[in-house]
Amino acid sequence: MTGPTVYDLELTSLAGDPAPLSAYRGQVVLAVNVASRCGLTPQYEALERLQRRYAGRGFSVLGFPCNQFAGQEPGSAEEIQAFCSTTYGVTFPMFAKLDVNGPDRHPLYAILTETEDDNGGAGDVLWNFEKFVVSPEGLPVRRFRPRTVPEAPELVAAIEEQLAGPR
Repeated sequence: MTGPTVYDLELTSLAGDPAPLSAYRGQVVLAVNVASRCGLTPQYEALERLQRRYAGRGFSVLGFPCNQFAGQEPGSAEEIQAFCSTTYGVTFPMFAKLDVNGPDRHPLYAILTETEDDNGGAGDVLWNFEKFVVSPEGLPVRRFRPRTVPEAPELVAAIEEQLAGPR
């Protein structure tokens, strides 16, 4: 891949503060487009367990609210934050709402969606809770479609492989 990496991008936190992804350079991240009113919303519980399990090893889940799928993330930043913290105890970083598809696709998702899933499919995000494992160098290395649960063996293995570093 040529051009910028994920860690070269500047974003905004859910609280409205600058949130450069360079803060995660050297770490493994799991980037997930999230929504509060989706049938897959309970995945927040498992995402938080991953965060707690691996945070001490240089890992973080990063949540990116998106309202592009059936209007399932309609709330304000404050409403999203309150919902995530009170309902699911989310401690991982959450960012300002963004578009993952279409003409206003955020540059982060322009990079992420170039990554193929295990069936060779790249391109648009299919639904809420699509997951991308990003290497310590800021390159997306694995893509998991929305119905792959956060603690699926293949997803955990992909995280652990990146945390183990080069072989």
